[in-house]
Amino acid sequence: MRLSRLLIVILLLGFAALSPLHAQTGSPYTVVVPVADTSDAQRDQAFATALGQVLTRVAGGQDLRSNAGYSDALGHAGSLVQKFQYQRAATGLILNVEFEPGAVRRLVSKLGVASAGIKPPVLLLVQGNDGHLLNQAALASLATAAAARGANVVYPDAAGVPDMAKVAGADPAVLATINRQYHTGLVLLGKLHGGGADWTLISGGQPQRWSSQGATQDALLGDAGNSMVDHIGKQLNVIGAGPSEGKLWISGLASATDYANLLATLQADPSVKQVTTLGAENDAVLLYVKASLPMSGLAANLAASGRLLLQGEPHPGADANLRWLPGR
Repeated sequence: MRLSRLLIVILLLGFAALSPLHAQTGSPYTVVVPVADTSDAQRDQAFATALGQVLTRVAGGQDLRSNAGYSDALGHAGSLVQKFQYQRAATGLILNVEFEPGAVRRLVSKLGVASAGIKPPVLLLVQGNDGHLLNQAALASLATAAAARGANVVYPDAAGVPDMAKVAGADPAVLATINRQYHTGLVLLGKLHGGGADWTLISGGQPQRWSSQGATQDALLGDAGNSMVDHIGKQLNVIGAGPSEGKLWISGLASATDYANLLATLQADPSVKQVTTLGAENDAVLLYVKASLPMSGLAANLAASGRLLLQGEPHPGADANLRWLPGR
């Protein structure tokens, strides 16, 4: 049965959209901060540092430091802490801090920010000078630099590392597997060589490439963490000046279940206010969407979110385009 006929049945019968997947790797409200000791002063400073990272995450990567009330909020970070625990690590003493989610979201709103949604983690696939993938310990400086600016990272399962060539080529099947396993559409590919490195950030199937130099490997990786956040920000940190509306063309829908899951995904996104189906053709639908982001920014964020969507090819009459990945 053609999708357009299925959509007619769905619309007539009021087909209930299935709940989207919301699994995340690690909580955005939890941060690990190094501390020199267990004194009150060190703990309070760690709470402030951790809250700054969490606020950036929950605000969708926006820099809130210039917002009125930000410094005062960091000074009272302890009041938002849900629990904390000291731990010994290879690098010394660390403090694991978990904030109360509702309190953090209310604070972000109080700071005058309309969140674009928490950014997904970035899967790190970084090869060392010998061609082997660097592990979590080796990538600590990259992860620390990214975390300081509110970005989460995840590491590949040693039992099933994605094919890096296919990831770099934005192979839909490989990206769909990454979406399902790591719940992200963001992948950083890296290759270290001598005192430099080449980087490719895949965001929703779209590559961004750059190279860097560093005096040491830690310096090189720390710079990569900052550059990665900058590249993500250029594409995803699009904040609308007001309500936006437009048309989204989404292809790759093979069934009514795909269509229902797509609607559920859009309706669950905090930046989407309204979705209406305008029409269907073969495996694609044209949707009218009201959102707090421009359509191009909304499409980029959806494709990076790990919800089995990639940015698609331009389509006449559509303001932005997405492709639904197989295997939902």
